[in-house]
Amino acid sequence: MKFSTSLSTLLILLPLASSVLGATIPVRASDLARRQNEEDQQNLADDQQAADDQQAADDQQAADDQQAADEQQAADDQQAADEQQNADDQQAADDQQAADEQQAADEQQNADEQAADEEQAADDEDPQVSLTLDPAVIAPGFAQDGQDPPVDGQVASLTSTNNFINFCLTEPDLPLTDGQQIVTGSCNPAPIGIIPAVENMPSSKFVVPANGDVLPAETPFTIEMAIENLITGNFVNAQANYFAAPQQLDGGVILGHSHVVVELLDDGLGQTTPTDPQVFAFFKGLNAPAEGGILTADVEDGLPAGEYRLCSINSSSNHQPVIVPVAQHGALDDCVYFTLEDGADAANADAADADAADADAADADAAAEDQAAEEEQQNQENNN
Repeated sequence: MKFSTSLSTLLILLPLASSVLGATIPVRASDLARRQNEEDQQNLADDQQAADDQQAADDQQAADDQQAADEQQAADDQQAADEQQNADDQQAADDQQAADEQQAADEQQNADEQAADEEQAADDEDPQVSLTLDPAVIAPGFAQDGQDPPVDGQVASLTSTNNFINFCLTEPDLPLTDGQQIVTGSCNPAPIGIIPAVENMPSSKFVVPANGDVLPAETPFTIEMAIENLITGNFVNAQANYFAAPQQLDGGVILGHSHVVVELLDDGLGQTTPTDPQVFAFFKGLNAPAEGGILTADVEDGLPAGEYRLCSINSSSNHQPVIVPVAQHGALDDCVYFTLEDGADAANADAADADAADADAADADAAAEDQAAEEEQQNQENNN
């Protein structure tokens, strides 16, 4: 504990102390001054020591702070170094991953190219996949225009030495007939296909209605058509594969199906003006196989009164009209003309009764003739 007083204070306090104690204490001024000096020096020394201690403490605190700062800096530097190392390691890993992926991609590309080369080699060996025209199927007759010698009225044919394989390039503005029913026109690159022998040319004939029949209007009826030399029930997707493959045969007979179309004759059965192919009263694809050589189509709602033409459209599987080997041949399709009338049932019944009566009369006449012949034969035998 520090205690310091000035000399004047001591001079005032000493007499008071002497009075209190009842005695007189002789004090010399020099002693007081000495003592005061010693105390002052002690105080200065204490203050210096305190200052030194505080400075030491401050220096220690500064050193501690610097040490902490250095340690924090070192920690920060280490963390930064660790993060940089991690980033470097991640970058190296990413680079390695990218290199591995690139190598894998390169190897896959090489494998794909190898597979493509092998597939192309196989395709080159498979004529149905190859993009190269096999010389064995080039038709040399296609190079002739048919005018050697010329024939009056006969036009020259287009010619080709490669089977017209790029013919559609001559009409670059037309789309390819690639299975769609393109109503604005197109160019078909598919070949005609296989053509049957003459004895296997298809033919059809309507059974119901027969030519000239009169049927009731607005009444359901079933169209029946006999068909020969067409393996029916074969039809492809008309929205995706229309005209998209060649004609095919099975056992020499065309694979295909048929259609029926009914057109109203605006001018009656005597109409001589062509009909509009885009307008028809009834159309039906006969996609099922024929039963007993008969194809059928139900006109479920009947048709209004009028006079009509009914025709067949016999087709290959891809809907193209059937192709046969010769130009001179009978009709491959059939057409009949019939009438739909209101109240035609009664008329048909009367006609049927009349036909039955005529048949009965004919049968009676035949029976009478047979009887007369038998009697004449018996007479001749009796005369002999």
